[in-house]
Amino acid sequence: MEEGLVYSMVPTTPLLAGERVMHSFAPDRATYWRDHAWLAATAMALGMLALWLAGNPHVWTGAVGGLAAVAVRAFYVASDELQARWDLTDRRLLGPQTRAVPLAQVATLRGLGSAVQVVTRTGDKHLLKYQPDRADTMARIRAAIAAA
Repeated sequence: MEEGLVYSMVPTTPLLAGERVMHSFAPDRATYWRDHAWLAATAMALGMLALWLAGNPHVWTGAVGGLAAVAVRAFYVASDELQARWDLTDRRLLGPQTRAVPLAQVATLRGLGSAVQVVTRTGDKHLLKYQPDRADTMARIRAAIAAA
C-alpha cells in the first residue's frame, strides 16, 4: 500500500468552507442479508435450471452451488459493504474514500433493488447500497438538489 493511502469506507473528502452534512446514508444489515437471500434463491433456481436443461440427473447440485457461491461472497464482503457510508451535504454527495459528487452534477437517480444509483451529467455512476428505505434516500437527495 502506498504511504499515506488509507483504506476507508466512509467519506474522507474534507468539507468546503461553510458546507454542512445534512444526512448520512449507511447500509442496513437486515437489508444486506435479505438482498443476499433473494440473490441466493435466484442463483439456486438458475443453477438447477441450467443442469436440468443440460440433462444432468443431479439437478439438486445446482441449488447447492448457487447457495454456496452467494453465501461465500456475502460473508466475504459483508465487513466492507456494511461500513460504506455516504454523506449528503448542502452542496455535494460524499462517498467512501474521496468520492464527491456536486449536487448540480446529478443527472439521474434510479432505484435498483435496495440501492440508489446516482448518475452524473458526465456519466459517472455511484451506488448507495443496501438502503433500508430507498424511497426516503432518493427523496432526501432530490430535496437537497432542489435546495442547492
